[in-house]
Amino acid sequence: MITLIAAVAENNALGKDNQLLWHLPDDFKRFKTLTSGHYIIMGRKTFESFPKPLPNRTHVIISRQKDFQPEGCIVVDSLEKAIDICPKEEDIFVIGGGQIYKQSIAIADKVDITRVHHSFDADTYFPEIDLNQWQLVFEEFHPKDERHEFDFTFQTFIRK
Repeated sequence: MITLIAAVAENNALGKDNQLLWHLPDDFKRFKTLTSGHYIIMGRKTFESFPKPLPNRTHVIISRQKDFQPEGCIVVDSLEKAIDICPKEEDIFVIGGGQIYKQSIAIADKVDITRVHHSFDADTYFPEIDLNQWQLVFEEFHPKDERHEFDFTFQTFIRK
């Protein structure tokens, strides 16, 4: 199963200048829980936004740079090759960025998003979720608190 996983603002903003626009510890915790032990597919810029590779995950990075080869990671030059390299019987998570989400939403089986209830100025956006193609099967609201600056909702969509 191919799952897109992202934190997305009300206006579909994902980030700006290769940085997230918010800090939501419960979103990070959910991301870690869902993706640990799995293959994660991402673009080079998304990988470069991490201080180091994420533990307990196999990183598959899409890059056209021939000399880009971070230690312990798999680098390919297309989404198709990234998917082909992952085990067929396991869940695969696409974790960004915007261009990779745009390419992969047409072939994804599931979308797990954290909807941040705020709009942001951004340079990277998540594709629109077409409710004619996707069904909301889970929703859990979290109000802002001392650790979370914004209200947010965990949402899971499956392809109809």
